[in-house]
Amino acid sequence: MRFFPRLTKLAAMLGQVIEMTDYEEFKKAFYKQSGIDLNLYKEKQMKRRITSLVERNGHSGYMSFFFAMLNDKELYDSFINYLTINVSEFYRNPTQWELFENVMIPMLEKAKGDLQNVKIWSSACSTGDEPYTIVMILNKYLPLSKIRIIATDIDLSAIEKAKQGVYPERSIKDLPAGFLSRYFKKIGDSTYKIIDEVKNCVNFSQLNLLEYDYPKNLDLIVCRNVLIYFTEDAKVNIYKAFNRSLVQGGILFLGSTEQIIGSMKFGFKPIHTFFYQKVNNIE
Repeated sequence: MRFFPRLTKLAAMLGQVIEMTDYEEFKKAFYKQSGIDLNLYKEKQMKRRITSLVERNGHSGYMSFFFAMLNDKELYDSFINYLTINVSEFYRNPTQWELFENVMIPMLEKAKGDLQNVKIWSSACSTGDEPYTIVMILNKYLPLSKIRIIATDIDLSAIEKAKQGVYPERSIKDLPAGFLSRYFKKIGDSTYKIIDEVKNCVNFSQLNLLEYDYPKNLDLIVCRNVLIYFTEDAKVNIYKAFNRSLVQGGILFLGSTEQIIGSMKFGFKPIHTFFYQKVNNIE
């Protein structure tokens, strides 16, 4: 009987090894299938999310879940959507948007001479709340017909939702007075649709931030509340890619829980909390 505790402990250790191997195989297989490298996401956080989804769908292992995804496009798409952690709302963190309007827009206008010439990229646009917020703020200075925003996300289903432009009441709770009545139509008891004139200002497409093939000659990159999910090595590569994509003097706008430690080594100087300006080119 005294050997049973040892056997139980050994079995538990063996189970952990098998699970670890299964998870490593899953990451490799998923990368070959999707091009998404899960090693660049924070391991503990990402594995916990994936494990939850695997168990919720009744699978005993990660590879079992992977093979199920190969035969079920809806399951595969839902997994991609689950990975991206789409939490978005209009005018999220209002004080940051006020700073963007009152300080950053005048800086961009001074640098370009005309806001119409400013090239803006919303790099993890989710369901469109962020790029549409930018459009509505810019409309104070430019007619909608003159505004063009690049917006990308890894999640195609989120992009489709963004193109539809339909939002629950909770997504618009922080909008400034007047924005709701001017830019939205109520289509249900607690559902709103953004007007076509705003939607036409944004060009949506799919892009994986971890592939580093970014738009070029940008004056402003908005990347809020997504870098927190990546490893430090991944962040380094993203910062370098952002630098290469921005023009000299261009601005990087990060989220309320993010900051660049040692920003100068990436060619950026902090100009305000969560705002950085490109001052040097880097390799």
